[in-house]
Amino acid sequence: MSLRKRRRAPRVALLIETTRTFSRDMLAGVRRYVAEHGPWSTFLELRAPDSAPPAWLRHWDGDGILTRSFTRETADLIDATGLPAVELRSKALAGNRPFVGIDNAHIGRTVAEHFYERGYRRFAVYSLTTEIFFIERVRNFVSTVEAYGCTCAELPEVVSDNVSDWEKNQARLISWLAQLPKPVGIFAANDQLGVHLLAACQRAGVAVPEEVAVVGAENEETLCTFATPPLSSVRFDGQAVGYHGAAVLDNMMRGKTAPVREILSPPKGIVVRGSSDDLVINDALVAHAARLIRENAMTGINVDDLCRKLNASRSTLDRRMKAALNRSPKEEITRIRFREVERLLCETDLTIDIIARQTGFAHSHYLQAAFKQAYGRTPGAFRRAHA
Repeated sequence: MSLRKRRRAPRVALLIETTRTFSRDMLAGVRRYVAEHGPWSTFLELRAPDSAPPAWLRHWDGDGILTRSFTRETADLIDATGLPAVELRSKALAGNRPFVGIDNAHIGRTVAEHFYERGYRRFAVYSLTTEIFFIERVRNFVSTVEAYGCTCAELPEVVSDNVSDWEKNQARLISWLAQLPKPVGIFAANDQLGVHLLAACQRAGVAVPEEVAVVGAENEETLCTFATPPLSSVRFDGQAVGYHGAAVLDNMMRGKTAPVREILSPPKGIVVRGSSDDLVINDALVAHAARLIRENAMTGINVDDLCRKLNASRSTLDRRMKAALNRSPKEEITRIRFREVERLLCETDLTIDIIARQTGFAHSHYLQAAFKQAYGRTPGAFRRAHA
């Protein structure tokens, strides 16, 4: 054992909710910093966004706090401790404490570029004004759209937890969607609004993404993957926020001066899912074909079935789909099937036989051969690589 006296590990409270993908990524970033520069003695309790301010903090004999504050009461309690603390959620509640978070100025621009690159020239935003960061996201989306020479329709969210009010809001969304010229790319200020918007599209019979494409923000996986279709979303770099926040707090606990400005991390791009995963389709025949394929690919629809439903010749459909999507009808059917095969391989333990039956393949041997030709590996190898 070293004769040199070891420095006591600092005691750090992590007031970070554990119910969200983004906040769990933050905790992973904190953990990585501590592994590299620790040790720390950390206190972490299971928390939700609406958790009450921890009463034990008033008499806690600790050295520092990393917090995502949701209320002024929590922020005031942290200030009252007099301990070094770093805010990871709200600039408005940070006060004199350093703020480390996501660069919301990049979020709106990222979504606008995503739509524009796919050919959208009509835009809308489902906005929220309860937090400054929501306002920043929306403002940047609108300014980017206007820089393209386009206009942007806006519907502000009416916040309510009442079920009857939610039903009224669905009716309000359906009415708004009916008025929008299509095809249109809509940015939802967060994933919850994106899910509400997709539910309204489903109720109204609005085709997604053929008529309306939707992108949310935060990439909360539970919400995004339960939506129909799954919601595309801006992925935040929670690990970078957690890591930088821990670094700032570490310096403060060592007696160094806190940074005078905020530290912001850009998002990590968009996780593209079914709500915005294609080019804009201005050809009505191709849009109808794409919708039929999306709705029937898993039941074994083929190109001849598609032509009969559309009352179009095979050569006409092939030519117009290649012009609009750079894919033939057969390639589009295969793409949609393989997208579902990927999801089932990554998210379930279903056998290849069952996956083949659920995705419209005549036999598991055909699925395996086609998958290996397209991906360069077997479905089993793909599943192991993405476990």
